[in-house]
Amino acid sequence: MEVRSEGIQVRCDKLPASVIQRTRLRVWFIRVCSSIVLWTCLVQLVTVGELWHSHLISGITNRISHITQLPRPLNVEDGVVRSQPPLLPARNYTSNGFLRVSCNGGLNQMRAAICDMVTVARFLNLTLVVPELDKTSFWVDPSNFEDIFDVKHFIDSLRDEVRIIKRLPKRFSRKHGYTQLEMPPVSWSSEKYYMQQILPLFSKHKVLHFNRTDARLANNGLPIDLQKLRCRVNFQALKFTPQIENLGYKLIRILQEKGPFVALHLRYEMDMLAFSGCTHGCTAEEAEDLKRMRYAYPWWREKEIVSEEKRSEGLCPLTPEEAALVLQALGIDRETQIYIAAGEIYGSERRLAALRAAFPRIVKKEKLLGPDELQQFQNHSSQMAALDFMVSVASNTFVPTYDGNMAKLVEGHRRYSGFKKTVLLDRRKLVDLLDMHQNGTLPWSEFAIAVRQAHQERMGQPTRRRIILDKPKEEDYFYANPQECLCEGKDCDDLLGIGNSSKPQ
Repeated sequence: MEVRSEGIQVRCDKLPASVIQRTRLRVWFIRVCSSIVLWTCLVQLVTVGELWHSHLISGITNRISHITQLPRPLNVEDGVVRSQPPLLPARNYTSNGFLRVSCNGGLNQMRAAICDMVTVARFLNLTLVVPELDKTSFWVDPSNFEDIFDVKHFIDSLRDEVRIIKRLPKRFSRKHGYTQLEMPPVSWSSEKYYMQQILPLFSKHKVLHFNRTDARLANNGLPIDLQKLRCRVNFQALKFTPQIENLGYKLIRILQEKGPFVALHLRYEMDMLAFSGCTHGCTAEEAEDLKRMRYAYPWWREKEIVSEEKRSEGLCPLTPEEAALVLQALGIDRETQIYIAAGEIYGSERRLAALRAAFPRIVKKEKLLGPDELQQFQNHSSQMAALDFMVSVASNTFVPTYDGNMAKLVEGHRRYSGFKKTVLLDRRKLVDLLDMHQNGTLPWSEFAIAVRQAHQERMGQPTRRRIILDKPKEEDYFYANPQECLCEGKDCDDLLGIGNSSKPQ
């Protein structure tokens, strides 16, 4: 037997066993050290390639990354698999301070707020701390940002616009004696407010905490690059976690395999009815329960609410019974799948009876998925809402019975995805038609024709946002119709129309 090492040939039968063992160990040690040095060099090449973004080095390091790293998850949208785009170079700027934000409300209210706060951080040259989510609202959801959204994708995909960190440096914590300035920004504010009134605060306070973030940025009048950044955050940076996305796509696949489906956002839930004071169709006992619930939450209290007056003004969600009649009048086929994108319907199956009789193929996520699949999302209302959000965006037709935050955000996503059919119900007109039909003064045929005529131009077609000066709450919401992000150049006039609702009122 012979051992060859460094060009030396040794006859093993002439050497002691201890020498042979040491020789073998030396050979093994040299091989291990060589491998370590080689892989260290390869890793350094990857790092240099990311920093310099050299085309030559990138070509080499991309192959190395493919070999040495775990495969990155694929981007799947509407059943089409797309590879992850490469990271853009990080934006180099001197940060004026740290912006910490606590979002309030449900999933979609918080989603819009996150988009706004990224935009604020961008034009004030701030470092944004990953947003904190509401845990004290009606839903008492303990979910953190990383439980709902892919936090790494969020940070990486916006690195060319704004610096985002997971947590504040320790020197700015209360444990180290630092007191942060805490305040809510003024609602519906322009970039001038933030530049003139908020930015100067950072010269004294390096950390500013916005403790409320809903609707704190104007719908209109912002520079085009800021509007496009809001869209980029909303449509690209805010990806759900792989766990949510995988289950959401499974739901979509199950529904699509059985044919076209309508996503009905039936907002006839206890929290909405209590908040709005809408009790049409409820028993006297139910109405009293809802009233007690409203007064149990200080921020829901109002003067005495007259339910029928609110309903006549179109300010109440449709009841399940009313929704059944409207869907029939719109010509939805009886055998169409109706996916209920909502939580527990107030009154449960008793209130769904008329809707189920009209459309027997009513389904919910709890019926399409096994209990074990949904178990991880139980008692996490925002994560459950994320599943409904995904299904609603992917549906053939989306019908919201109330224009809350989810309805508006889904509408905007469907416009961005090619103006998918979204029936924007005119509840004020519908209430009159429904009452006339139900009291016998409007026959079914006339009722159906009137409903269809009322919604011919309310199917999510391209249109411009309606601007109402000094009344931002009444004008069209940016995230429902982000027109600046739906087309480019002069084609916008052809797509959105020139003389419609874009002029201020």
